[in-house]
Amino acid sequence: MIPISRRQGCFLLLGIVFLLIVSSSVVSTTAVVAGRNTNRAAITSLEDIPVLNYHKIDNYYHALSIPPEEFEEQMAYLAENGFTTITPDQLMAYLNYDKALPEKPILITFDDGYSDNYTNAYPIMKKYGFTATIFLVTSKIGQEENFMTWDQVRTMQKDGFVFGSHTVTHAALTKVSHEQAMAELINSRKELEQQLGVKSRFFAYPTGAYNIQSEEMVKQAGYRAAFTIRYGQAGVESNPYALERIPIFRGQHTFRSFFVRLNAAPVLERFGLIRN
Repeated sequence: MIPISRRQGCFLLLGIVFLLIVSSSVVSTTAVVAGRNTNRAAITSLEDIPVLNYHKIDNYYHALSIPPEEFEEQMAYLAENGFTTITPDQLMAYLNYDKALPEKPILITFDDGYSDNYTNAYPIMKKYGFTATIFLVTSKIGQEENFMTWDQVRTMQKDGFVFGSHTVTHAALTKVSHEQAMAELINSRKELEQQLGVKSRFFAYPTGAYNIQSEEMVKQAGYRAAFTIRYGQAGVESNPYALERIPIFRGQHTFRSFFVRLNAAPVLERFGLIRN
């Protein structure tokens, strides 16, 4: 038998996944759709954009912890295959107004603001010329040992990294009162703007929990768009206050999982298996 490399194996696996999709009769999932921006451009030919979602880059044995060497392997794959990182502002300008993006755009995001985002992820991303958007739990920044400091955040900001809100305390908006939810949204945005000197336009839902009411609150609090942890790519059919992402988890075969999740999303959407 002729041996195959891990990446060749990934391509083979992806091909099998595609064949299963074509031959399956799986009922499509239903997205939570509400609060769409009626001013969005009616351009149906735009490509969907992958938005990766990470949390921690460390060696802990946890589903949300990607070992640094495996994270670098993923970044190397993106670089070798011509991907260019973009910002949320670029994403929304593209989806709303058909503003041009670089070839093979990808938005990389992190949730929470852990210190390893600075010590481990940041140097790797700089090596490959990439940036990311990090959604911060503002009460933990500079206050808890395993979270970044504001000086670290400002250092990354100077290199093109973008920072958004993940609330003040990581409160799930669907589990607290309207008053508390609004305070979490507004106070975190104000803290970001005070610390970083720029408008905070983007939000990510803690625990991924959202509904029509929380989407409306995010809009009222002054955010331009919000991200979920629902698997899929961001496109013109997406709800701007419930944008899809591709969560990346640690597993026995982390790179294979990364490869399949990144490359399967366009086909799954094409066959109506997600975001319908």
